[in-house]
Amino acid sequence: MKKIKHLVAVVLVMALAFTHSACSDWLEVYPQNNQVSDYYWSSKEEVEAMLNGCYHYLREMVTSQLIPLGELRAGQLFSRSGNTNLQEFRVKETDNISNWGPFYEVINVANGVISNAEKVLSRDDTYDKNRLNAHKAEAYFLRALSYFYLVRNWKDVPLVLFPYEDDSQDYHMAQSDEAEVIAQIKKDLLTALESGAAKEYYVKAWENKGRATKWAIYALLADVCLWSESYADAEKYCNLILNSNSAYAPSFLSTPSHSSWFSIFNPGNSNESILELQWSEEDEQLNDLPYLFDPSSSRRVYAYSKKMTELFVEEYTHTQQRMAEAVRTMYGGFYCNPPAAYLAAETGFVWKYFGSEVLTEKRTPEHYDPNFILYRTTEVILMKAEALIMQGPERYSEALELIDQVRRRSNLGSTEIDPLNTTELELLECLLNERATELAGEAKAWYDMLRFGRRNNYQYKETFITARLLEFNKQASTSWFRSVLLDNNALFLPVWEQELENNPLLVQNSYYE
Repeated sequence: MKKIKHLVAVVLVMALAFTHSACSDWLEVYPQNNQVSDYYWSSKEEVEAMLNGCYHYLREMVTSQLIPLGELRAGQLFSRSGNTNLQEFRVKETDNISNWGPFYEVINVANGVISNAEKVLSRDDTYDKNRLNAHKAEAYFLRALSYFYLVRNWKDVPLVLFPYEDDSQDYHMAQSDEAEVIAQIKKDLLTALESGAAKEYYVKAWENKGRATKWAIYALLADVCLWSESYADAEKYCNLILNSNSAYAPSFLSTPSHSSWFSIFNPGNSNESILELQWSEEDEQLNDLPYLFDPSSSRRVYAYSKKMTELFVEEYTHTQQRMAEAVRTMYGGFYCNPPAAYLAAETGFVWKYFGSEVLTEKRTPEHYDPNFILYRTTEVILMKAEALIMQGPERYSEALELIDQVRRRSNLGSTEIDPLNTTELELLECLLNERATELAGEAKAWYDMLRFGRRNNYQYKETFITARLLEFNKQASTSWFRSVLLDNNALFLPVWEQELENNPLLVQNSYYE
């Protein structure tokens, strides 16, 4: 790890002036060129300010890392400018996209809360054990989420479980292997749950979707269990969301209408949402997401690939070309103007970030504040379907019903797959296509391909990584992609050059040596 002053910029907020009166109080951060030392931990406001810093760092990563890392290698989205090495599988150790530092900024702040928040109990009479445990549960979630991003992108990474608070600390640390990191992620999330302090809800409505709740912990646990091939556990954590009787549990928006589906993204914070990173035009907090996905903007970066467009066209034909019934196709995931050109379209654009309420209305610049969803209930339904498929033929019928539940919401009808006359591979292909169109542009595509292809010692690598990448990603030649994918280590990023220079214990990914 690099020396602290180079690796992380710890957030230090003037907490005594932190009033929590509005969304902006929580989301606004004032970084200082200081490190947080013992004297800082004196009030509950300061603990919340530190947690605020974690969300701030995650927000800063949405367009620079979360979307590129989650999308571009899969080829469902392609970039017209920037991160071209990533989508071409030509990343070098000098490329900024290989810098894992921003994730460790979140981890360092979360470590600070886990290690130091208890000091506040004796310094702030208004701070009690319940609030302390709730803050620590949130910090455990944020640390686990950050490590999950790290392990899916770099595989083996340093496992740091203490805060770097001054330069006298030993900051050199070797990588831990993937299995050890995954075990720590699960431990963190279970620790958060076992405390009984993870919140079902917050007092302020926006915080229910903008801060980590018990439901977010369940969703992340299910995701991690799918990655580590613990399918019964993945099903269990999905069920804790989907079968909950709590009035505060997130719910599936089942109405098959474009307005219902699109409300997930605009205005956002819908009942379907579990966790989303927040912006607010009312508090003058805007972002670049609409620009990046707007086909008429000179700043546009992202568009769907031709193959991804074809998937949406297939959905459109399922609704008998009645535009008003093509829920996520014409009114959410895909944009094509004029609609009459839909079936002839070769490139489409993600509508969910730059669209307004209907197809013909875009957001205007003063409304460039779409949230970025990390988890929502539909994904949990599809995660459960995946867990069921992987538990054997006796669960296929249940899995298909879940997939059809999502399809019916978009007026697509059933898959028409016979659960008694199908295979695991056929069901996984169906599920992956469903995830591709439902979650388009939500930074899931590459992790889905990688998870499906890696399971059972790369059993399905050819189908779900190599062949699918060649089908969707046209940013480099077939021969180049096939040569790269001969080495499984090429599926992960190199260690950034500056990290290697500052920490002699780090080892470069062998593919990049």
